[in-house]
Amino acid sequence: MILVTLAIAAGTMLVMAIILSYILGWANKTFKVEVDPKIESVLEILPGVNCGGCGYLGCSDYAVAVVTDNVPVNKCTVGGKACADSVAAIMGVEVGEMIPLRAIVHCGATSSQRLQTTQYRGEKRCAAAHQVAGVQGCTFGCLGFGDCVRACNYDAIHIVEGLAVVDYKKCVGCGACSKVCPRKIITIAGFKEDQIPTVACSNQDKAKDAKAVCTTPCVACKACSKISDIFTITGNLSKCEYDSYTAQHYEDALGAMEKCPTNCIHFVGEPSQLNTP
Repeated sequence: MILVTLAIAAGTMLVMAIILSYILGWANKTFKVEVDPKIESVLEILPGVNCGGCGYLGCSDYAVAVVTDNVPVNKCTVGGKACADSVAAIMGVEVGEMIPLRAIVHCGATSSQRLQTTQYRGEKRCAAAHQVAGVQGCTFGCLGFGDCVRACNYDAIHIVEGLAVVDYKKCVGCGACSKVCPRKIITIAGFKEDQIPTVACSNQDKAKDAKAVCTTPCVACKACSKISDIFTITGNLSKCEYDSYTAQHYEDALGAMEKCPTNCIHFVGEPSQLNTP
C-alpha cells in the first residue's frame, strides 16, 4: 500500500513538472521581449566598468539609450575616442567633437599650508571627518583621508602631503572621485588643451577669514580677472571658465597665475600637475 502511494505521488509530481515546464516554455516565447541586436553590439564595445561617467547607471543603460533614444555616442569617458568611433560605426552617425574629461581638485593646500588644524581621532575617511566640526580651520578644503583614492578604479588620484593629487596620465574622467568627495571640491572638466589653468581653492569666505585658515587661499582680489577673461569672480571666489579656455588664452592665463598674490592659480593636466606649464 505504501509503495502504491509513493508511486502515485511520484507520478503526480512528474506530470505536474511536465505541465509546468510546458507553461514556462509557452510564457517565455509569448512574453519574450525582443532586444535590438544593436544594443548587444554596442554593449560589447563599451568597457563594462559601469562607472556612471556617461551619466547613466551603467554600460547597459547607456547602450540602450544610444540605440533607442539617439543619445550621443561619445559619452563614454573610459572608452575614449576609439570606443566612440566603433559605436558610431554601428549607429551610422558621426562621433562629433569629443573633449577629454578629467578630474580637477579645487584645493591646493598641503598639510603644512593649512592653519588651525586639530588632531582627528575618528574613522580615517573623509565622509566621517566631514561630520566633525573643527577638523581643520578651512571647512572647504581637502580632508586628505583618501575616499577619492579608494573610489578610483584607475589609480589616478593619490594623497600627497595630505592633499588629493590627480595623475593625469591615468585619469579617464569617470567622476568616481567627484561623487564620493563630501566637500565637493573635485569636479570633472573638459580639457581642450593638455593643460588648463584652475583656481586651486574652494573657500567661499571673505579674504580675512580665508587667510586665517590657509596660506594659499583665493582672496577674490580680481587680479586674475583683470588680466584674463577666462577668470570670473563669483562671491568671494575666482573661477576658471574651462569651456572657453583655448591655447590662445595661455599667455593671459599664465600672467594671471604669476600675478596671483596667494599662488592659488595652477596649470593642471599632462604631463603632470605643476605650478607652471
